[in-house]
Amino acid sequence: MNKPKKILITGANGLLGQKTTELFRHETQHEVILTDLHDNAYESRGFDYFPMDITKKEEVKDAVKKYLPDIIINTAAYTNVDGCETDRELSWKVNVDAVKHFIIASRVNSSKIIHISTDYIFDGKSGNYSETSKPNPLSYYGKSKLAAENALVTSGIDFAIIRTMIIYGTGKNLRPNFAIWLINMLSEKNTVTIVDDQFGMPTMVDDLGWALVKMVDLNKSGIYNVCGSEYLSRYEFAVKLAEIFGFNENLIKPIKTTDLNQAASRPMNSSFILLKAKTDLDLKPLNVTEGLSLLKVQLGL
Repeated sequence: MNKPKKILITGANGLLGQKTTELFRHETQHEVILTDLHDNAYESRGFDYFPMDITKKEEVKDAVKKYLPDIIINTAAYTNVDGCETDRELSWKVNVDAVKHFIIASRVNSSKIIHISTDYIFDGKSGNYSETSKPNPLSYYGKSKLAAENALVTSGIDFAIIRTMIIYGTGKNLRPNFAIWLINMLSEKNTVTIVDDQFGMPTMVDDLGWALVKMVDLNKSGIYNVCGSEYLSRYEFAVKLAEIFGFNENLIKPIKTTDLNQAASRPMNSSFILLKAKTDLDLKPLNVTEGLSLLKVQLGL
């Protein structure tokens, strides 16, 4: 392995931020510094933490100047897809302007930026997207994430982008992701309606965290697709979850996307070609059964 790096992780209190922090702590010798909006870290043991608002240019500049990280891993984002449609100003500040602040600040120490992006940069009409497929976002969220990608690609700095989708897993003090929401609802014997016409490749957060560790250790740059290995509908995912956790599958009712009247349009067919990540990062993504079985163990159920 290369000599230990100094790494700044943004969004450290989020699902991916917590998992990535945990993996860097247990599996590497890197020096890690954590930041998020909150006063305290949820999962910092042994690592420095400081609160920062990434939408404030001066705060970002001062932090990078103070800590001089070799690598900035940006897991922070405004990911409420429908919220992005209604609060466009905030979503642009968090998803685009903040990335531009980091690009400018990174020049102080020639810091590399590793940024998390999304399948929502595609329209979902064809699926089987590679790293070179042409983006065509349907939603403001997708447009903001694509704008951040473009800012990095044209910046002239060293960068990596990981595109992912449908992240699930567990951590502390988090708003429920799709899997956790399902577990909460089905454990209380509540009926849920789930779309059966939106398809994707659900990603266990552990796989995504591992990809970030590998990207740092192997010093990889450029764009990578990283997600789970199995392609299925949201409804099929819910049924598998009920099966693995021992819930009543009859509580899950299929529904069409058009019935939901959501503010933002979604890509209906989000599938990624993972060959590059499997080859370069030795990615061995979990399928849904493996991922949900691991989640069950992590939750102690």
